[in-house]
Formats: sequence, structure tokens, C-alpha cells
Amino acid sequence: MDMHVHFREPGFEHKENVETGCRSAAFGGFTEVACMPNTKPATHTRDVVEFIKKKAEGEAVDVHPIGCVTKERAGKSIAEMSDMKGGGAVAFSDDGDPVYNSQVMRVALEYSSMLGVPIINHEEDLELSRPGHMNEGVVSTKLGLEGTPGIAEETMIARDILIAGFTGGHIHVAHISTRKAVDLVRKAKAEGVNVTTEVCAHHFDLTDEEIDKRHFDTNVKMHPPLRTQDDVDAMIEGLADGTIDVICTDHAPHAIEEKEVEFIYAPNGITGLDTAWSITNMRLLKPGKLTMEQVLEKLVVNPRKILNLKVPAIKVGEKANLTIFNTDEEWTYSDKEVRSKSKNSPYLGDTLTGRATAIYNRGRFVENKLRAQ
Repeated sequence: MDMHVHFREPGFEHKENVETGCRSAAFGGFTEVACMPNTKPATHTRDVVEFIKKKAEGEAVDVHPIGCVTKERAGKSIAEMSDMKGGGAVAFSDDGDPVYNSQVMRVALEYSSMLGVPIINHEEDLELSRPGHMNEGVVSTKLGLEGTPGIAEETMIARDILIAGFTGGHIHVAHISTRKAVDLVRKAKAEGVNVTTEVCAHHFDLTDEEIDKRHFDTNVKMHPPLRTQDDVDAMIEGLADGTIDVICTDHAPHAIEEKEVEFIYAPNGITGLDTAWSITNMRLLKPGKLTMEQVLEKLVVNPRKILNLKVPAIKVGEKANLTIFNTDEEWTYSDKEVRSKSKNSPYLGDTLTGRATAIYNRGRFVENKLRAQ
């Protein structure tokens, strides 16, 4: 399961829609996803939640909407959280807009305790981070780009941990990316705070050096930005010791005309559903950083537990929910293999090792044949 994707529907179907997003998820081996609420209209009312659920009814991939914490994702007043949960929302987040007001976050976490669902926050102190276009450090200085320092992420995580500890609510840290952020979550967990976190595949693989190596390729621009090698190492350490609960993609499709601009004008985000299993296999499983059991815990068990969804079981009498994968097959991620509507991936043209060959879910078998071969 991928608990952090953007399927863009309603409102931004030129980038992606539920059908094409599910197609990409199935190709990547995912049978279940949770989609973020930065749609238009924002997913802040029950009717939008139910619209997304309806659009996904005929797909082989289960789609669970995440509702907004605040109306219009504006950060001012709490959205109709209970009503949205009744319509099928599995969590609440303002996604790319952090819940900036501490009192609003307090109320949201108190509501989350009553509803038994997590608040997923985009951890960013806007006054510290913007207008950053990459990680602030040696590389940003060399390239002359305004950077976003790690402290912009860490200060918000520290605040949310304190509020979660005070309220007893469940805070889920979205797409963690710095060593100090992982340390904060590790310490909070040891103190009994109800905090969980996720990491994107690209954040335990790529560093900010890629922006220099690739000559300002906008397909390595995302938020949080690619960090340093030390931060990448910390992501792997956090996965290994259980501090980081989940591997996700933050699958964020953008149309070609949006990304083919100067680096500072390009939107943040990359696609990730097609390639996440391969990157996980290459960077974690093959080198022995994580065992197969640990990898499956991050990709199968924990995301569903966090969202209070049933964890599939392989036994007689259970509905089949399966991913068939190969850890050894080498394949090239070419334009022809892209299943998303958008192609803003840093892995295009790369030879990858390991891929999902098929899924079975909702009574449907989807075989992932490579088109380029």
C-alpha cells in the first residue's frame, strides 16, 4: 500500500486522474493507495470524498481519500472531519500546506483522538523555508539557488510532537527527510508520543548533488527537497530501527509544460508509483539494509495499520489481495513503461533491478507486461 499519492481528480485531470493513477499503482505493485486532498475543489467535504470513492469503484486498486484538516486547506477553521470519515476518509491532512496555526493543530489532534484517525502534516515552517528551491547547503550555494534548510522541517515536527503529546492525538509526519527530524521522531516514540512517519523512496536514494549533476533537471525538484548523503543514510537507519514506519512515494504528477521551465519556476514533485518497488529493492533489500520481512512491514502492514485498514492475509477464505514481484529482473524505465498520465520522474532512462510483475485484487488479475521488450 502507498499511503501518500496525488491522483489530482477532481480539478487537475490534465496531470492525472483516478483511472491513470490506479494504472500506475498497479504497475508498481500497489493494490491500495490513499490519495491526498489537494484537489479542486479541495477534499474538504463528504461529497468530494464520495466522488473519489465512486470514481475508483471499477479499478483493481483500492483508493482511500484523505480529507482536509481545514476548510479549503486554508488553515483557519476545521473541516467537517466526522462527516468525511463517514463518507470514507481514512485520515486528514492539508497536504502541501502545513497546518500552521498551533491552536488549529491542537483542535485537529483532539478531533483525531475522538475519530481514531491520524493527522498527516506537511512539516514546513514557511517563514524559514521559502522561497527555497532545493536543500540549503553546499550545493545550493555553489549553484546560486535559494535553499530550504532542514530546520524548516524540524521545527514543525518538534511542535507537532509536543502538541500530540499534550492532546494524545496521532500525528503522522509526512515524507520525512532530515537526520535531525528522524532523531526527533525516535525520541518522541521512546517517550510514548503517538507519532508515526513515512519516507519516500527518492529520499533514501538521491541527494541534492543530483541537481548539479543533471544540470537543473526539474525532475529532481520536490518538496521536501533532496537532502545530503548524511540525511539519506539517516533515512535508511530510521527504517532499519523502526523509527520510520512506512515507505511511500508522494506520487505527484505534473504536465510536461509545467516541468519544462526554468528550475526556479517548476512545481515541486515527481511521479513514484512505477518505480518505488525497484528503488526499495535496489537500495534496501539487495544491500541487506533491510530484510524482506522489514520491507513488507513498511509497504504492506504499517500503512494499513496507521490508517486503520485491514491488513490482507494469505489464507483460505480470505479475498485475494496479492502482489507478485521479482527481485532480480533488470528492466529499463523508458517512456513506454510510464503508466501515469505524466512523466516527471528522475528515473526515466535508468536500468532498474526488481519489479512487480502482476497484482490480484478485487477479483481482477493485472499482469504488468513491459512494453519496450
